[in-house]
Amino acid sequence: MARQERAEQTRNAILEAAASRFDAVGFLGASLSEILAEAGVTKGALYFHFKSKEDLADALIEEQFTVWDPLSAIESPGLQTVIDLTQGMAASLQSDVRVRASIRLVIEQGSFIAPAGNAYRRWIDTIHGCLVAAKAAGDVRKEINAHDLAVFVQASFTGIQLSSQVLTGRGDLTERTTFMWTTILNSVVPPRRLHRFAPQGTQQAAAAV
Repeated sequence: MARQERAEQTRNAILEAAASRFDAVGFLGASLSEILAEAGVTKGALYFHFKSKEDLADALIEEQFTVWDPLSAIESPGLQTVIDLTQGMAASLQSDVRVRASIRLVIEQGSFIAPAGNAYRRWIDTIHGCLVAAKAAGDVRKEINAHDLAVFVQASFTGIQLSSQVLTGRGDLTERTTFMWTTILNSVVPPRRLHRFAPQGTQQAAAAV
């Protein structure tokens, strides 16, 4: 096995172990010794890739933004794009420990040295850009402020996923997200255009056909 490949495998093992511990007990509750033991690597190997526990947390926070990857293939992002992003995040929170850990770390942003408020702003900015395009296309009512709506969507999804985590271990998160979007769409989309949008996300809508 090439040295670069081994190094990448070691890095992934460390991230996976860190995600498992951060998801389970949070940033303050997780110790480097536990992460090392779960990853099966030495302290030297960890410090080769990450300078500190904070550095590990920063790397995992980036994991949540992988849900944006499909955006590059979308010619005209809009309102359905935002729906699909949140539904994609909901599915990832159910299945991907790294994404779960990254979200917990953002929520616990006051717990470590570098606050993660920028993660909220990145989500809001991405949603805002899609909503500006949606408004220009006539898919959002003229009186709706696109930035205010972006903040509301981000805050609503954050609250929904937290309550879903507490009540059902996120087992009902996609259904809660669908209800969120059904409510929002009825409030912000001109009635004649409502049929254009799938609150359950386009992937789920296609699977149901």
